[in-house]
Amino acid sequence: MQSRRHFIKQSLAVSLGFGGLANYISYGQAINNPLTNQDQSNWLQLPPGFQAKVISRMGEKMADGFLLPGRADGMAAFPVGSKVVVVRNHENSPGDLPASPFGADLGLLKNLRQELVYDFGFGKRPSLGGTTTFIFDEDRQQIEKQFLSLAGTNRNCAGGPTPWNSWITCEEDTTNRGEMAAAHHGYNFEVPAGETKLVAPLPLKAMGRFNHEAVCVDPRTGIVYQTEDRGDGLIYRFIPEKPGHLAQGGRLEALAIRGEKSFDTRNWTNTNFAVGQSLEVEWIPLLDVDTPADDLRLRGAAAGAAVFARGEGMWFGNNEVYFACTNGGTRKAGQVFKYVPAAAEARAGEKSAPGKLTLFAEPNDKEILKYCDNLTVAPWGDVVFVEDSNDACLRGITPAGVIYTIGRNIGSSSELAGVCFSPSGKTLFVNIQDQGLTYAITGPWATLRKS
Repeated sequence: MQSRRHFIKQSLAVSLGFGGLANYISYGQAINNPLTNQDQSNWLQLPPGFQAKVISRMGEKMADGFLLPGRADGMAAFPVGSKVVVVRNHENSPGDLPASPFGADLGLLKNLRQELVYDFGFGKRPSLGGTTTFIFDEDRQQIEKQFLSLAGTNRNCAGGPTPWNSWITCEEDTTNRGEMAAAHHGYNFEVPAGETKLVAPLPLKAMGRFNHEAVCVDPRTGIVYQTEDRGDGLIYRFIPEKPGHLAQGGRLEALAIRGEKSFDTRNWTNTNFAVGQSLEVEWIPLLDVDTPADDLRLRGAAAGAAVFARGEGMWFGNNEVYFACTNGGTRKAGQVFKYVPAAAEARAGEKSAPGKLTLFAEPNDKEILKYCDNLTVAPWGDVVFVEDSNDACLRGITPAGVIYTIGRNIGSSSELAGVCFSPSGKTLFVNIQDQGLTYAITGPWATLRKS
């Protein structure tokens, strides 16, 4: 119950911060933060007064004897007792041997019980994605312990935290069982933040089998919202039979714009959706959600669901759902949406007062926003996101839609990933994926909104 109270309290605090910020930032105002500081390894450039520290590196030996995997992606931080615990994805495929937790020759695989690996690959080509968990000492700004917490999945890209203190990790992969794969892929898996060892992998099949990206949970209802990383992807909601117990099943639905069959939100050829415009939604029930055909989005769109351009990062805050579409917009540079659930979401009365979808940001200027990916909601209420591009930036968006820069990757062409704040709001965690680096960033956060 402590974790759920924290989740709701944090959401309320974010909501209050968002409203206050709106009082002194007008729409269209630019916030320019000079980036003058560089971390000691010369990878990140940050505003004055900020510090970035590398807290873990790919290939380090972990507490369980395995190696820290590479390609770190989405993650979230949780309060567990007096500690900060972070669960971190690794977007590895079976062929990513240099980034393997078992070594490039898979020599350490023998130290792991086969039933704890979701897809053992017949012992020849195991899936190398999954999650690691680390326990972080925020006062000393260093990791106390890190270990493998989920093994044998493919391309764990993003996911999302739950109010019951777990991380839902998502496979961005729909490989079918066959000669090289011993299991179907395309599922979500749950990793409790308080677990101190490798968890048994259980695919949450009722949540759908598709090219998953991210999820978020409304703590008031337990409904899980999901993105799909396809150029013609959908936005889904999963209504569990019993909130907080996802493995017990539920029903899956796709977002549609009321009165607009198969509405195209992408704005690629025609501007169907204006920035700031809010549209009422309805939800379309989906059947055969565990299909091996990878056609869930196609059947959903044919039934009237709205189409999105590569839905990626998603987060719940301000009693709203925020999500990014990486190549939406007339210049395919990215969009950010927000969804306000109905007061009677997924219950009687929803149709008379439905939820609303708003196009929150689409600047169509790559100097302002390019290929937004993972995102979070900051303790002060802004949406904070990272970019999947060369010269990738860490940016924030105010409630008025003003975009500002928090940091920049100047050391490589790698994307930034996994942006999230510690429960205290003091520390921001972020990954440089290709280099396998996880950073902790601290500084005078309040100054970012006043520059």
